[in-house]
Amino acid sequence: MVRVKNRYLVVSLLYPAASTPGVAVVPVAQFHAPTPDAVHPGQFMRMLRDGIAELFGNYGAGMVNNALKVNYWSPATSTAIIRCPREHYQMVWAALTFVTKLPKPANTPVVVKVVRVSGTIRKAEEEVIRRAKLLIQSAKAAESPQHDPMMESVVRAVDRRRELESTVLAQVDPGEESESESE
Repeated sequence: MVRVKNRYLVVSLLYPAASTPGVAVVPVAQFHAPTPDAVHPGQFMRMLRDGIAELFGNYGAGMVNNALKVNYWSPATSTAIIRCPREHYQMVWAALTFVTKLPKPANTPVVVKVVRVSGTIRKAEEEVIRRAKLLIQSAKAAESPQHDPMMESVVRAVDRRRELESTVLAQVDPGEESESESE
């Protein structure tokens, strides 16, 4: 029996900074911006399959379609691991290179960068973990959270969670809080 051999592409999504109208500015990519919540792996997969079909036609779609899978998706770090057939991983890489926008709900300009090509999922996961550790170290080294959009999003998420918890607690025990305030 023949074993099916795959390649694993570690992909990073970069978001170009918005420029002001009328001002010609060289676009700068935000390396650690979080992916919008509206995008999920299924939409990313559909976008990738459509891109392969557009570039390579029915041949490319047929060669890649059965083994194509998003094994890991992290919107927080804008990272994904994509499994594809070993013989045709260049087609998937080419299709990722030509992606310019995220699918419809987000409709955000994006640059997809293939960070690593690996023969095993283990090495791809190790690369993702290594990159996440570097991101955490750089976040800790920063003086304030305003410098890093990733840290800003984490701080906002924590603040929203605390506000939600405080409103839920206020709704559950409104009488107890008023009695303790009057004492």
